[in-house]
Amino acid sequence: MQDTRKTTLRRWMWRAFVQSSLIPLILVETVLIAAYLLTNSSIREAQIDHLRQTALTDLQSAAQQEGRLINERLRAISRTTRLYGEQIREVLLREDYQVDEAERRRHAHTEDGVLYTRSNDGRAASFYANSTPRERQDMERVLRLAQLDPLMKSIQASDKLIASLYFNTWDSYNRIYPWFFTPDQYPHDMVIPDYNFYYLADARHNPQRKVVWTDIYVDPAGQGWMMSALAPVYRGDFLEGVAGLDVTVDTILDEIATLQVPWNGYAILVSEELNIMALPPAGERDFNLSELTSHSYDEAIRKEIFKPADFNLAKREDTQALAGAIGQRASGLQTLSLGGKSQLAAWTTIGETGWKLVTLVDEAEVFRQTNALAARYQQIGYLLIAGLVLFYVLFFAGMWLRARQLSAQLQGPIDHLSAMMGEIGRGNWHPPRQPCEIGELDGAAAAAAAMGAQLERSETTRQQAQDQLELVLDSTTESLWTLDLRRQRLHIEGRFPQRFGLDGNDLALDAFLARVHPDDREAVIACHEQPAASSDNYSIEYRFSDAHGIYHWLLSRARLLDADPVSGRPLRLAGTHVDIDALKATQEALSRASQQAQAANVAKTRFLSSMSHELRTPLNAVQGFAQLIQLELQERPEEHSLRQYAGEIDNASSHLGLLVDDILDLARIEADKASVHLETVDARQIMAECLELIRPQAREQHLQLEAQLPPGSLLVRAEARRLRQILLNLLSNAVKYNRPHGRVALGYRIDGERLRLSVEDSGYGIDPERQDQLFKPFQRLGHENSAIKGSGIGLVLSRELAELMHGRIGFVSTPGSGSTFWIELPFSAELQASVRSAAAPGRERLPRVLYVEDNRASQLLVEKALGDIARVEVLDNGLEALHWLNEHPPQLLLLDLDLPGLQGDALLRRLRDNPQTRELPVIIISAAAMPEDIANISALGIAGYLTKPLKIQTLREAVLRLEVLEDTPS
Repeated sequence: MQDTRKTTLRRWMWRAFVQSSLIPLILVETVLIAAYLLTNSSIREAQIDHLRQTALTDLQSAAQQEGRLINERLRAISRTTRLYGEQIREVLLREDYQVDEAERRRHAHTEDGVLYTRSNDGRAASFYANSTPRERQDMERVLRLAQLDPLMKSIQASDKLIASLYFNTWDSYNRIYPWFFTPDQYPHDMVIPDYNFYYLADARHNPQRKVVWTDIYVDPAGQGWMMSALAPVYRGDFLEGVAGLDVTVDTILDEIATLQVPWNGYAILVSEELNIMALPPAGERDFNLSELTSHSYDEAIRKEIFKPADFNLAKREDTQALAGAIGQRASGLQTLSLGGKSQLAAWTTIGETGWKLVTLVDEAEVFRQTNALAARYQQIGYLLIAGLVLFYVLFFAGMWLRARQLSAQLQGPIDHLSAMMGEIGRGNWHPPRQPCEIGELDGAAAAAAAMGAQLERSETTRQQAQDQLELVLDSTTESLWTLDLRRQRLHIEGRFPQRFGLDGNDLALDAFLARVHPDDREAVIACHEQPAASSDNYSIEYRFSDAHGIYHWLLSRARLLDADPVSGRPLRLAGTHVDIDALKATQEALSRASQQAQAANVAKTRFLSSMSHELRTPLNAVQGFAQLIQLELQERPEEHSLRQYAGEIDNASSHLGLLVDDILDLARIEADKASVHLETVDARQIMAECLELIRPQAREQHLQLEAQLPPGSLLVRAEARRLRQILLNLLSNAVKYNRPHGRVALGYRIDGERLRLSVEDSGYGIDPERQDQLFKPFQRLGHENSAIKGSGIGLVLSRELAELMHGRIGFVSTPGSGSTFWIELPFSAELQASVRSAAAPGRERLPRVLYVEDNRASQLLVEKALGDIARVEVLDNGLEALHWLNEHPPQLLLLDLDLPGLQGDALLRRLRDNPQTRELPVIIISAAAMPEDIANISALGIAGYLTKPLKIQTLREAVLRLEVLEDTPS
């Protein structure tokens, strides 16, 4: 049964569009945005967890590192206190001493019997309380102790942490430096053994007679909050008195303020009783405390004044949990709320005193950037949702209007076609009616049924021609345009106005230029005014925005139609617009692919560098000990075989090292990072080594090997490894591309300021038409498929290395007669004399050289190599070496970069920051040979950079060239 239901064209178009496009598109967009928001939330949580763990680890490491530094400073003060106490005991026990009358005259008694010093002449101050009657006051001891004034002065000046030094006796005598007027500060009846800075060191509190530290107290001498290091001074089993060094809280605060706490944190110092001993300004705000709490000194000198209860962590509600954790563990981490903020606290124990160094960081500061980034992503998600809603509202409205417009546009032509076809049908044709679902098209089909076969064929032919024309236009251009520069009007034909939402085909030039991207507008105007130099054509690429403000790339080509006959200025242009968005996208994709390839190349270079580093370390030991065996057997002719075996090991390891270097060189050339390290080398020795390395290969090919070597040294500025690499490559090519039973000759020639090393062979030579391809990568000149092995990069690499050493490489070849390849380097006769004189013996006392290296084989190698010219001491830990160098600086430091405890580059930076070791000569011995590594280390001021495997002669020459060794005192 025939379906008689009809619908309008407008309704049919709108329903089809909604069902097939809009609904699936909205669902997909909704799912994508939901996935974006969920993924953003998950990533944020993962980042916060990771940052928390990283922050805790870094904070704990910072606390431990800075705790070790504070401990070393306090330990140094303890050692100084012990030394000071021993000097006091020696002065008290010394029988012969000379009475200083000037010192006696400095002393006087007050009316109430207090002995004191009247003047400040750079010496210490005295105070003898009248709790010891005047007749029992020991003046001899007072004058004896005056001998310690220079020592007290030097100790106080040697360490900025030390505020004052003193010695308190059992009978209430006090000698203190620096000087102050003691009667104004001390009570006249003061009993010194009743104070903590005395009784903490007595036999009951300190039976071990070691150095002890006080808690924070108010100084009776008027210097504020301080702590003291105490050392008892005994005569037999009798406690004569207590020596003490005072450290004020101000100096401790200054020391703590310099600590590097990450995330803008700070550090505080806590005693064993959990009292805050030192609190920086940032901590005062968080703890709501004032470090310099005011106290009356009149009260302080009568009794001991310690920190108030607010300074005790265990007595504060906000720090009780932290206090409990600190009391149970020597180090750890804790989260607490302080000053209205969540804080991360890490602590470590200072072994010298048992105090705790606590570092605190605002937890919000650690996660600030992550939270801001997560909020930004979330905001972007909300903006996407809002933009999507707005887009679909506008899109639905636009499509609805467009559907109405299309239906209205189609209704008229269809009605007209129906009327025309009906008229034709009434005259000649009556075809059967074809039913259609759409009423309007059903009427058109009824009228078209009257068409005959002839009209159908003509219509088909016309439609095919029209389709072909539209296809050609769509595939070649967006529009045709004409520009009238006199009227400043632009006329456009084609689909361009409709696509980009222009107001008609004829518009003002300014309106058109307003759509051009601001960065391209000046170039478009310039092209309109001057199409091209000495040409009537021009072409330009620029960005043009559509009605939605989206820019598209256009290629505009034009031809000059009319110009001013006087000035030649263009008047009319005609041209085309071509959409090149796809081409630009392809170019961008190619650019990204190129960047990815470069990144992969960098990763490959790093990998090859790492592998070469791992191979160099064992090669250093093999090659070095082979050389040592040769040196030890030089005076033992009966061990000729062993010396020969050692030589073979040395040669083979050198060759293996060259293969490793070739791998790294290839990576560097590809990354454009090849470099050389110039030094003084003996070209004759390198020539001899290369001959021995190539001799087995020549013997295998039945070739005659000849050599012209100089009678003595031939010193040039080059890199030995690179020069050897070039000569071996030239010799290897001469052997591989030679005739059977031919000859290979190695020679030299000095031409003014140039040294030429040449390799001559009796091979087949190189055809002239192929000689220009010789130094191109991967060109083997017809030998690609032969049995001769090779990669075609040897000569390319050799030329690059020669130029890096300020030299050049070339050749002369005659087809059928052989070839001669040569390398030229700068040569100076004065260089040989200067290097030989630097190695001349004459020092009676060997200098001290420290070698910091964790590989035992490398340590033994350097000790043997420098045994006759220096006293070599070795250490295997970077942090231990730092302390050792500060106390016992040598004449020369040999330093490896890869060290436990503290890396070599960090150690070197610490040395350069210390005035005592700033000028210390340093030679780096490392397996790392990347140019950027050498450049970074060289910026720290080094005397040389030697790579492993280590050449003993190169090391010895580098050590002997340092003038500091020649100035070593005998």
